[in-house]
Amino acid sequence: MKIIFLGTGGGMPSRRRGLPAIAIKYAGSVLLFDCGESTQRQAILAGLGFKKDFKIFLTHLHGDHVLGLPGLLYTMSMLDRNDPVEIYGPVGTKEVVKSLLVTTSGMTEFPVEIIEVNEGVVCTSREYTLESIKAEHTVDSFAYRLQEKERLGKIRVEYLESIGLPRGPLWGRLQRGHAVVYKGRRITPEEAVGPPRKGRVVVYTGDTRPAERIIEFSKNADILIHDATFSHELFERAKAEGHSTAKEAAEVAAAAAVKRLYLFHISPRYDKESEHLLSEARKIFPQTYLSEDLMQVDVPYPSEED
Repeated sequence: MKIIFLGTGGGMPSRRRGLPAIAIKYAGSVLLFDCGESTQRQAILAGLGFKKDFKIFLTHLHGDHVLGLPGLLYTMSMLDRNDPVEIYGPVGTKEVVKSLLVTTSGMTEFPVEIIEVNEGVVCTSREYTLESIKAEHTVDSFAYRLQEKERLGKIRVEYLESIGLPRGPLWGRLQRGHAVVYKGRRITPEEAVGPPRKGRVVVYTGDTRPAERIIEFSKNADILIHDATFSHELFERAKAEGHSTAKEAAEVAAAAAVKRLYLFHISPRYDKESEHLLSEARKIFPQTYLSEDLMQVDVPYPSEED
């Protein structure tokens, strides 16, 4: 599971940052969260690739989060894509996307399926569940949580070797929960395999004020990507515009006991002093990082002690 920050700014692009877009590559799929202008170029620079399973999740319908859609879909069409693309977003997404596609004269040769979401499970697969809750912004906006399903337990190697069971298909059957018989002895998964292991969790808030619901939604996440548009000196402006300060993002991360926090949606005013935001947040939550365009982050598995 890899997170690729394609655009990390907010409002308008700057020399340092493009507009919001985050891709997660996982299990042969690409999950794209928000789609600011020039997202397709950033994806090419990052070597992302336009996978067969490509889903887009919009937090809300402000221009800096959606105006990259026509260019992205047109680029896919130019590459002779035939596979469908699913676009998820709040009520109004269908109307907005259809209006944006007028700018490409309908030049999408592949199916585009638009699904308007509410709180709860948005989509699920064999590997993960993706859920949403309402964030606290100036318009309807959603935060998303990618929850990897439990992994199989670890094989008890020493035990199986001690009883002489050869490595191979029988080990796999045991790990998948099936008992096996070897030389007249029945071996059960309970004795040969450890308990299921926790899956990884990534939370992306989109634009939001800090909120108790976001804290609960993010509990024990491996990675939290949180709105940190302003420094705390501009707290009143952040409050009025439905954004968070770096200090507030860190407070959410600490209260939610997440493993790592990435500051996101950085105002262009901090192009030359983004580290000020990082310093502000780390005073409260030391495991804070400043997201940058084209940064790539591997999501680690939870430790066995967690």
